[in-house]
Amino acid sequence: MKKLLVIILIGVLSLGIFTGCGTDSGSGDNGGDSGNKTVKLGYVNWSEGIAMTNLAKAILEDKMGYEVDLTMTDAAPLFTSLASGNTDAFLDSWLPITHEDYMKKFGDKVEDLGYNFENARIGLAVPSYVDIDSIEELNSLKAEFGGKIVGIDSGAGIMNATEKAIEEYKLDYELMPGSGPTMTAALKKAIDNEEPIIVTGWEPHWMFAKWDLKFLDDPKGAYGEAEYIHTIARKDLSKDMPEVANFLTNFFMSGAELGDLMGEIENNSDKDPVEIARDWMNAHEDLVNGWIEGK
Repeated sequence: MKKLLVIILIGVLSLGIFTGCGTDSGSGDNGGDSGNKTVKLGYVNWSEGIAMTNLAKAILEDKMGYEVDLTMTDAAPLFTSLASGNTDAFLDSWLPITHEDYMKKFGDKVEDLGYNFENARIGLAVPSYVDIDSIEELNSLKAEFGGKIVGIDSGAGIMNATEKAIEEYKLDYELMPGSGPTMTAALKKAIDNEEPIIVTGWEPHWMFAKWDLKFLDDPKGAYGEAEYIHTIARKDLSKDMPEVANFLTNFFMSGAELGDLMGEIENNSDKDPVEIARDWMNAHEDLVNGWIEGK
C-alpha cells in the first residue's frame, strides 16, 4: 500500500511539473516580449498598407527576432479583430476622417500608437487630360464617364466618403465597388485608350507617380482636409509587447520614402513584397535602426 501511494504521489508531482511548464511557456498568442515572439499584423489590399506592413514584417523578423503573421482583409473586419485582440496592429488607419466611424465604434477597445505618415488625402481622381477640374462639373459630363465612379472595396472609408459626396453634390453617378488592384487596372486601361474615367483616389499611392493624374477640386469639403495615417494596435499591446509597440510608435515614413518603396513593389510585382521591403530596409539601415529603441 505504501508503495502504491509513492507511485501516485510521483504521478501527481509529474503532472504538476508538466502543467507548470505549460503555463510558463503558453503565454498565448498575445503574450509579452519575453514569451510569445509572434506578431500578428493586419492590412488591407492598399498599396501604402502593403508597403508599410511588409517593411514592418521585415524589420520585426530580421532585426528584432520576431515571427510575423500577415493577414489581408477589409477595414471593417480588421477593426473588429483589433478590438477583440485577435490582431496586434494595423498600420494603415486614416484619421481623423476616413476611418472616423471605426474609431467611434472601437476607439475604447484599441490603442492608437500615433501617425506614421502625414499629409495624406483622399478624393476623386481623373487623368489630367480630362477637361474638368471640380466635382461640381461631373454631372455635365455624365455621358462621357458612363455615369460611373470606379471604387475599391466596399468597407473602405473612402467609399463611405464618396457616397456622402454623391449625396452632397447631388451627383447622378453610381459608385462601383471593387478593390485597389481592379481600380488601378481600370485606370490603366482608360489611360492607355485616353478615355475619361473617375476613380476613388488617395495619396500616398504609386499611381500618382506612374500616371499624370489630378484630384478634382472639392469646394464643399466632402473629403475633408489632409489626413494622417495612424498605427492602431489591440488594447494592451504596449503592456504586453513594449518593444514591438515602441518600434511601431517610432515607425514614420516621408512621402519620398514611402513613394520609393511603393514604386519598388509595383515595379517588381513578380516578387514577394516582403523581399522587396527587406532590400529597402537594408538600403536604409540608419533610418530603420532609428525606429528600433536602443539602436
